[in-house]
Amino acid sequence: MKAGLDILLIEDNDALAANIADYLEERGHRMDFATDGASGLAVATSSQPDIILLDIALPRLDGLMLCEQLRKDASHYIPVLMLTARDTLDDKLAGFAAGADDYLVKPFALAELAARIDALSMRHRVGTNHCIQIGTLTLNRQEQRASRRGTELRLTPILWSILLLLAEAYPRPLSRSEITRRLWGDDPPPSDALRSHIHLLRQTLDKPYAQLMLETVHGVGFRLVADQ
Repeated sequence: MKAGLDILLIEDNDALAANIADYLEERGHRMDFATDGASGLAVATSSQPDIILLDIALPRLDGLMLCEQLRKDASHYIPVLMLTARDTLDDKLAGFAAGADDYLVKPFALAELAARIDALSMRHRVGTNHCIQIGTLTLNRQEQRASRRGTELRLTPILWSILLLLAEAYPRPLSRSEITRRLWGDDPPPSDALRSHIHLLRQTLDKPYAQLMLETVHGVGFRLVADQ
């Protein structure tokens, strides 16, 4: 990871924005700002920051619509960390469906925000293009589409999120707890929903093919393996 990141903060609460900026600038990051969604989208597409910190409840253009438009307009993939007081599971799933990479519920500790920024910058290898290629599997993060051997995979938003997490971690396995935390934060479903989603992902990703790509690592979790 390069020393210091170019971070765009799109937040209409001036006091919160100032606190975040002071904390992150002390850690060597360079900050840019917007206080409404339309201005934030314009800055994001023109300046191409390393990471965007994005409030959802913004004037002129809300954060969900901004994120969706960013995924269409940006020339390379920009990780988005949503900052919001909306804390239900449906709210989080809507954020991920719009193209967010992580989700932090207000109020939050600034130290946790900084840690998530570091994790995002390493996970996404900031400045890379939109596509991830693993064997015959291709993921286009801009379009939120995946294909295997040229055939598009029909994925729900949550299956796309799981596949993207595994692809970005490749070849490292992800534990069940890590996937669950990344999908649902501190409010996981009461049942073992991950098991059902992994089953559905296997049906879509692997069932038509002789070589399996989604592998269970016993005692650890799951990982992708490249096919031929």
